[in-house]
Amino acid sequence: MRGSYLVLSAVAASILAACSGGNPASPATNTAGAFAPSAHLPDSGIRSPRFLRLMHTPPHPPPRRHAITAAMRARARAGGWQQLSSTAAWTNGPDTPMLMTDGTVMVHDYCTSNWYSLAPDQSGNYSDGTWTKMASMPSSYAPLYFASAVLPDGKLIANGGEYNGGACAPQETNLGAIYDPVKNAWTAVSPPSGWGEIGDGQSAVLPNGTYMIGNCCYSTQALFNEKQLSWTQSGPSNGKQDENSEEGWALLPNGNMLDAEVADAPDAQTYNEGSNSWSAAGQTPMNLTAGFEIGPSTLRPNGTVFVAGANGLSAIYTANSGSGSWVAGPNFPIVGGQQYDVADGPSSVLTNGQVMIPASPGLYNAPTLYYLFNGKKLKNIAAPPNAPNDSTYNTRLLLLPTGQILEIDGSTDIEIYTAGSGGGAGTAPDVTKVPKTLTHGNTYMITGRRFNGMTQNNMYGDDAQEASNFPLVRITNNASSRVVYCRTHGTTFMGVASNRKVSTMFDVPSTIGTGASTLVVVANGVASTPISITIQ
Repeated sequence: MRGSYLVLSAVAASILAACSGGNPASPATNTAGAFAPSAHLPDSGIRSPRFLRLMHTPPHPPPRRHAITAAMRARARAGGWQQLSSTAAWTNGPDTPMLMTDGTVMVHDYCTSNWYSLAPDQSGNYSDGTWTKMASMPSSYAPLYFASAVLPDGKLIANGGEYNGGACAPQETNLGAIYDPVKNAWTAVSPPSGWGEIGDGQSAVLPNGTYMIGNCCYSTQALFNEKQLSWTQSGPSNGKQDENSEEGWALLPNGNMLDAEVADAPDAQTYNEGSNSWSAAGQTPMNLTAGFEIGPSTLRPNGTVFVAGANGLSAIYTANSGSGSWVAGPNFPIVGGQQYDVADGPSSVLTNGQVMIPASPGLYNAPTLYYLFNGKKLKNIAAPPNAPNDSTYNTRLLLLPTGQILEIDGSTDIEIYTAGSGGGAGTAPDVTKVPKTLTHGNTYMITGRRFNGMTQNNMYGDDAQEASNFPLVRITNNASSRVVYCRTHGTTFMGVASNRKVSTMFDVPSTIGTGASTLVVVANGVASTPISITIQ
């Protein structure tokens, strides 16, 4: 999350302005071709950055200026929001939430090494779920604004951080760690060779299951070898034409990955895992950046990508033949004379295909308003109670297996949004093979189509990645109605919006109730047709 950058050719004048009380948080919008050529670093093989950071995005939520009244809470409740009945013992506050393959949600306590797990109650209800403190990361690693992903084997990995340590010191750290949920243990992960920083780099799990990260300040990426805990650098000769900084990566139905560029806006590129190379993907109809920020790029179930701008504009990408095509999207509104935008912020796709996205005025300002994008229009909806104190940058959204949205803003007021049910035709997982009799404590394979859903679902950009394009297995006991999630692992394919057959292993808990039950696979909050099974 980078607040302010300068073109190197204008460094002197800008530093003088900043040091004399200028406003480096609101530079002119960057345009393509405005930067000097980059030099090469012979020791690391990566290009030197073309920007100089004068200011970081705030490490804490905006100052709390509004008391939340009973009337404000009532409006939020009437609009579909519900506060969790309990919270964890946060040191600083919750930031990145990660849906795990056993149905729990791991939530990081920002600028600490702490993680807490939210487990649903026996009815599968997250609003009345239970918080448990899990193992902490290595004590030297306490990040904020970092890369993260759930891997095909169900492990959680985190890398980098714009800030690190209990005091939220700006470090662009290159530290990392991987979490084993079976052992409840973290293992340190060294950075790619020659990377002095990862910072607020972006990441994605590619369709072939490989985890890829971007360096915050260069045009290089790296591919992770989980078995060896090692990296293979990609670039700088792989076609990536600008620095990764501030960009978000969206998986496409064709297996490529879209990147709406920031440094070279309005250009866009796509990455192909087979050739390990980037190629042109046209240009957005207008520049979507401001303050060297951009909003999330969100793939919808219909195959289009909605890219929200940091300047109140938006664009829609379709991965058709050639480099794909772009059209202008709707503008975010002007409210009270202020342009609302998404200068760093989250989005999440509801089961009906609409995109939930907050917007706030300018750069890092409160308040936040909430919208649903239906493919054509932005519709204002009720906001969670603390939205008057929030900006988009401190907000996170995560789709739950129930089809609800979990909202986190760094405060203890964690909310869940419930919308109308339903998924588009052909979006639900389809189970083609699973044993009809399962023994508690054993592991089984399940096979089907659309196991990864239609989208990564939860987007933000370079500061937070919460993709949940993997299958969950949920079993409900017919007699007791108790809901149990079985941890999945070994998922054979991680691409989105695909009808290819995918298999995954699932562990039936030893504590599960026996007898007649129903099994579903859940992806993107949409469940498959229930299958009758017996637990013995």
